[in-house]
Amino acid sequence: MERGTEIRASTVQALPFWKRKTFQTYLGQTLVFLIAFLGGIAFFVPFFWAVSSSVKLDSQLFVDPPIWIPNTIQLQNYPEALSAIPFARYYLNTAIITGTSMIGDVVVSTLVAYGFARMRFVGRDTLFMVLLATMMLPMQVTMIPQFIIYRSLGWINTFLPLIVPSFFGSAFYIFLLRQFFLGIPLDLEDAARIDGASSLHVLWYVFVPLSLTAMATVAIFSFMQHWQDFFLPLIYLNSNDMKTVSLGLQMFRSDFSTDWNHMMAASVMATIPPLLLFFFAQRFFISGIVMTGLKE
Repeated sequence: MERGTEIRASTVQALPFWKRKTFQTYLGQTLVFLIAFLGGIAFFVPFFWAVSSSVKLDSQLFVDPPIWIPNTIQLQNYPEALSAIPFARYYLNTAIITGTSMIGDVVVSTLVAYGFARMRFVGRDTLFMVLLATMMLPMQVTMIPQFIIYRSLGWINTFLPLIVPSFFGSAFYIFLLRQFFLGIPLDLEDAARIDGASSLHVLWYVFVPLSLTAMATVAIFSFMQHWQDFFLPLIYLNSNDMKTVSLGLQMFRSDFSTDWNHMMAASVMATIPPLLLFFFAQRFFISGIVMTGLKE
């Protein structure tokens, strides 16, 4: 009897892979791939149209039927668009704000998340719940008090209101890193403490190397948030040489409202840094999202 069972099992294993799968499995996978393909097309088409419009002549923009690939590629639209207003200065301002804020978000959120995940102190869970409650507070509630504070400190028309809050941590980033830290085995921390490591040593030599994917995810989120931020720079930055890329695009749209090919060229240039970041850090981003646990 056992020999007959083994023969049938070996026969099933010898079948080709496509014959073992059921029709329902193939149908489900086909639907998933089809939905993913349609979603990718829905996101790709507008970007492709923007790139195509950025290298067109004015006469090719609003024609019927539309021209997806122009016969004559006008690459000079890019230097003309970037020289119309000081985009180089705006790129530098945005890079300073984004890079500094990203460092603050990653470093401070890592320290606070480690404290909530591994340290035991009175009121830890209560403080964590209060931290999570701040995520439900609309920005419109704190906008005016923050503006009054920054004005009294003389920070208006400086980068400080856009950078300093990142060095006080972000509730979402702290939550994300804390959940990742909870999934790290306690045995690793106990072994380090037996060797005489302090809390900071445990964080630096044990948790940080194991959490690079989660920290990279936080860095990507922070970069995207600060690079495309429009509302806060609009409030705190007044002079022209302090503006960011988002404000520069709005100025370009106001001054050259009918110059759509140059507008698209400037928009594509503003989109390239986030695209490059996500392209090169995609593996870390996906791994950080997948591996981040949601357990206590």
